[in-house]
Formats: sequence, structure tokens, C-alpha cells
Amino acid sequence: MYSLDINFLKDRPTYQKNFEKKRPGISLPTDGLTPVYIGLAIGISFPVLVGTGLWFLQAKNSELEQNIAQLDQENQRLELQIGDIKKIQTQTSKIKQETQALVSVFDQIRPWSAMLQDMRDRIPPVVQIESIKQIAPLAPVQGQSAPNAAGGVEISGFARSFNDVNDFMLTLQQSRFFKATETKIMTAELVDAPIPSGAQSTTSLQIKLPQVIKYSIQSSLSDVHASELIRELEQKGTVGLVARIRSLQQTGVIQR
Repeated sequence: MYSLDINFLKDRPTYQKNFEKKRPGISLPTDGLTPVYIGLAIGISFPVLVGTGLWFLQAKNSELEQNIAQLDQENQRLELQIGDIKKIQTQTSKIKQETQALVSVFDQIRPWSAMLQDMRDRIPPVVQIESIKQIAPLAPVQGQSAPNAAGGVEISGFARSFNDVNDFMLTLQQSRFFKATETKIMTAELVDAPIPSGAQSTTSLQIKLPQVIKYSIQSSLSDVHASELIRELEQKGTVGLVARIRSLQQTGVIQR
């Protein structure tokens, strides 16, 4: 026969409470999972950051490509403008050179009216000019610069004495229209004075005139610019040339 061993103490409320207190519970260690959570957060955030960075870089690359395209267009436009500017500068430089060449020629003009008036003002009373002609440039003297391409003049006539011829040469050397170092007496000789035309037809008497000096003086035109001779040109009555030179000075083509 079997006997039942029933413990009714377990059914009592106080025992149940003590049993529940003594029953071991299962608890997870929360402190040890912190690195796991951190690693998990990093693992999740890293792809997000990488994706965000890639999106940002792509956006920046697209923006830079647009900027580069705009800069290329701007560069092409500027190159065209630079090419036009260079063409204009070349044309301007050519025009300036041509203008300067013309001004240089213009500034070397020696009006014959002014030079003849200067000679009349300088010639002694006892000296007579028979002819004035333009000659080719004098041959350069060794050790000196080449003569002016404008050439020179040869003055011929009669004087009462050799001293008068010499005085005339000295006064010409003081003129700014001629080169003093190249103003020289070429010939001076004693000859019979020429009888004025018509004098022999009015009388049958043989007239014996005193002898005179027949001379010739050569000189080269000075290389002083006309713009530097304004005062002399005004005094000799060359008003037109002076007005043109002053107009060119006002525009800056000729320096004052």
C-alpha cells in the first residue's frame, strides 16, 4: 500500500511568500552592455556619416563643375577681349609711330622766308648778297657727327673788304637757323666791281669802279627743332608754322 505524504505547509500564504523571496531571479548585467551599445551606435552612425559626406562631396563637385564651366566661358570671353585689346594696341602703336614720324618731319621744317629774313637782319651794310642756293649736306668732318640731312646753303655776293666778309660769317654763326661749326668762308677774292646793268648804255665814258671782294659762304642748317625756334620764327613773321606747332603742343604730340 502507498502512503501519501502531503505537506500542507507549502500551501500556507506565509510559506509562499518566503519561497518567492528565496527563489533566485535571472538578471542581466547592464554595466557590461555599455560598450556594445556604443559600438552599435557607431556602427549605425558611420554609414550615415559616410553617406552624408558622399552626398555633400557630390553636391560640391557638381557646384565646382558648374563654376569651372562658367570660368571657362568667362576665360574665353576675356581672351577674345584681350585679343581685341592687343589689336587695338598694335594699331594705336602703329598710328603713334606714323604720327611721330610725321611730327618729326614737320618739326624739322625750316621756312625759307624766316631764314632769308634772318640773313637780311644779320648782313652788314657793306655786304651784298648776289645769290642763295640750297646745297647737299656737307661732308662730315672726321671725329664729328654726320651733318643734318636737310643740307645747307651757299651764299654768294660782294663785300667791300675781307673784314666785312668775316663779320658776315660771324653773324651767321650766331644764328640758330645754321650750325656755327659748319658756317665757313669757302672763297674770298679781290675782283673788279661789277658794273650795274644799264650803266654803260647811259654814258659813253669808261667807268672804273673800285675793286671788291667776291665771296661765298657755306653753312649747314641747324638740327634744332622748329618747336624750339618759336621765338625766332615769330620774330621773322612765320606765323602759320608757329600756330601749327603750338596746336600740336597743346594736343601733346610735341613736347613743350
